[in-house]
Amino acid sequence: MKRMPGLASRLCTVPVRGLLLTLALCQAAGPDARAASAPENTGTNAPPLLREALDGPMRDVEHIIFCTRSQYDDPHWYANIGYYCDDEQQKAYPGNGQPDVSKLYKWNLRTGELAVLLDPRGGCVRDPQVHYDAGKILFSYRKAGTDFFHLYEIGVDGAGLRQLTDGAFDDYEPTYLADGGIAFVSTRCKRWVNCWKTQVGVLHRCGSDGGDIRSISANTEHDNTPWPLPDGRLLFMRWEYVDRSQVEFHGLWTMNPDGTSPATYFGNMHPHTVMLGAKPIPGSDKVVACFSPGHGANEHAGIATVVSPKAGPDEPAFAKPLHQGRWTRDPYALSERCFLAARDNEIVLLDGSGAVEVLYRHAVEGGVHEPRPVVARPRERLIQPRTHPGPAVGRMILADVYLGRNLPGVARGEIKKLLILESLPKPVNFSGGPDLVSWLGTFTLERALGTVPVESDGSAYFEAPSDRQLFFVALDERDLAVKRMQSWCNVRPGEVVGCVGCHEPRTRAPANRKTSGLEAMARAPSRIEPFEGFPDVLDFTRDIQPILDRHCVSCHGYERREGGVILTGDLGPEWSHSYFTLFARLLVADGRNGLGNQPPRSIGSSASRLLRLAEGGHYDAKVSPREWRTLWLWIETGAPYAGTYAALRNEAQQAAASGAPGRVFAERLEVARQRCYTCHKPPSGREDPMELPFYPSAERMNRAKASRPTAVYERLVQENDPAARLSPHILLNFTRPEHSPLLLGPLAKTAGGFGSCGEVFRDTQDPDYRRLLGAIRLAREGIEAHQCFGTPTFRPNRQYIRELARFGVLPAAFDPARDPLDVFAADQAYWRSLWPSSGGH
Repeated sequence: MKRMPGLASRLCTVPVRGLLLTLALCQAAGPDARAASAPENTGTNAPPLLREALDGPMRDVEHIIFCTRSQYDDPHWYANIGYYCDDEQQKAYPGNGQPDVSKLYKWNLRTGELAVLLDPRGGCVRDPQVHYDAGKILFSYRKAGTDFFHLYEIGVDGAGLRQLTDGAFDDYEPTYLADGGIAFVSTRCKRWVNCWKTQVGVLHRCGSDGGDIRSISANTEHDNTPWPLPDGRLLFMRWEYVDRSQVEFHGLWTMNPDGTSPATYFGNMHPHTVMLGAKPIPGSDKVVACFSPGHGANEHAGIATVVSPKAGPDEPAFAKPLHQGRWTRDPYALSERCFLAARDNEIVLLDGSGAVEVLYRHAVEGGVHEPRPVVARPRERLIQPRTHPGPAVGRMILADVYLGRNLPGVARGEIKKLLILESLPKPVNFSGGPDLVSWLGTFTLERALGTVPVESDGSAYFEAPSDRQLFFVALDERDLAVKRMQSWCNVRPGEVVGCVGCHEPRTRAPANRKTSGLEAMARAPSRIEPFEGFPDVLDFTRDIQPILDRHCVSCHGYERREGGVILTGDLGPEWSHSYFTLFARLLVADGRNGLGNQPPRSIGSSASRLLRLAEGGHYDAKVSPREWRTLWLWIETGAPYAGTYAALRNEAQQAAASGAPGRVFAERLEVARQRCYTCHKPPSGREDPMELPFYPSAERMNRAKASRPTAVYERLVQENDPAARLSPHILLNFTRPEHSPLLLGPLAKTAGGFGSCGEVFRDTQDPDYRRLLGAIRLAREGIEAHQCFGTPTFRPNRQYIRELARFGVLPAAFDPARDPLDVFAADQAYWRSLWPSSGGH
């Protein structure tokens, strides 16, 4: 049937409780539709869910507000604000820079009248929340032709539009607070996603007029969808990964409205779900949230799920899905058996048994989002502020470090100290991986603040800097890592926070000590003891390579190459040969991007053979105490390669680095077909110039198996890990191209080669040798032309300069071609700019 302008089609009306209910299987016609006309026929059977709802939890609901908007292109749930780091002209927000179809609507579910409360006319409206008295609506609004979302209010009648916040940042996902303030997510934290190309938003709060804006979260990654619980705490989604997978952990957390007492609510131990849009269920202690699968879906879509806290935060059986099939989003509970949600262009009603009914279907462009009933609700309990004016420090109390999960074999008295580490935010980021920060280890640089003592009863009591993302490593008497925290915590100014143990079950309370209190509490709080004279953020080339040069390279360089191990600082396509080798040979143990809470002594200094070899256990190699501490600090701070975020490569630089091996290997493929396939011919149909050296010969496979634990080797082979075979990262040498193992392997020993492939090249005048050497030199020129980190031509890219200038760290007119810049000092200035100058609020 052809739809005519100004009319609505497929209306069904039924009398319910004496009212004429218009079910919006209606199609709201035209972008400015104001009402749905009555249908000709009336039914006698109202849908059962709606009939029950109107007789119960929805008896006082007449209107529902909701937004429509264009979809954004990025697959991630969070990438719907701002611009992409590589190109500030490429917008991430809905519409991706094009005019949006967004509107703020009020729909009368009893008459079918559809009113437009706000038409942005190409702008965008999102995240509406109805005030406690149901008289006004709080939302986020990006005006047409602008790039930033700000907070606004409007009356439920569409009058009195009022702007609350402004500035060159995005403010979104707001919620009213019982104390009269507003909590919201904002990019005012000035940081970028550690594993993507868009900006981070974390929890902030402001007054009712939009003033007194301040951050209440120390997260280096996203917080999302805050909402108050009846007891006054804020419930929200926290994405975090400290030395664990970047795509797995996005659980529900709580904090007080002033940012104190952050605590896991549900899911921090369980991967594969993003828990968004959580809100309390009236009349119960449960909440409803959208469980978006895996690393989350575009537009917060997933399965509406009821979560009970009765078994603590780690019991998956206490999360019950409300439906199957098509994904929903933005659930809102009116009771344990009545839930509103959005689904594509629909508003649906859910019960607790899996049934789904469509209440409204929007026929105009744009998906439906955030349906909220216009109904008054009680304010939550007030929680008094727990921060204090004064120095930007708080205090932390650890009751017993030996109480926790996954601590087998750790004896009482074994732990002597806590190492205090800080995960550092990024001013730029360009990819989904750690790039030059690490080789699939840490995604952020980590600062070593120092150590504090642990008493004989396992307790610790110390001061900590406020509003910084901190985590700990338990150390033994030799300062070796016993257990590494793979989450994080923080204190607010003047706050005192305590924990029971080390990764202890969250349903466990502190032990009742009948005879005495905690030993650590019998004294003043410890001050963190820094590592005086050592860098707090380590850089491999600056801090570690000189140690290898002094003690290792004489045996493990290209001139000698004992055991086939190369520890020179020559640059490969991404990292130095020594950095790659230390990980490929399993000499350093980091988090390896796993699922967290690893067993004792499996990460860090205790598990890193490099330290044992450096202590004198490897021929005559023995480092000095200062050198040992430097190696130790590097390992415990995540074993980074680049110690500055200026090293992060923009898309052009990444393309140059990744394309360089391809160009070389294309030449190698032609040579290999003629001279290498006798030993290294790939399986049928798998010829690939990047698969070098075209599958190791049987002899090499046997040697490799003998040189490493079989189980580890088989795992690397199964996972297609570059460490299981020769990799471009070690085959190509862009510092000294003639020392590329790609050339030295088939070059005769008499000509200075390794001779590992016999004498494919008898000397360096062989035409194919010269052909490959020329290709490597040409690839090096391409990387140097892009001024990549590690090359003699390195210069921070324009995006790094742009963001530091935007954040006020560098002058707006700074020119890296003209003005000298110490990138390590620039990073430190950026991090300091984020620290609170004093306590308060």
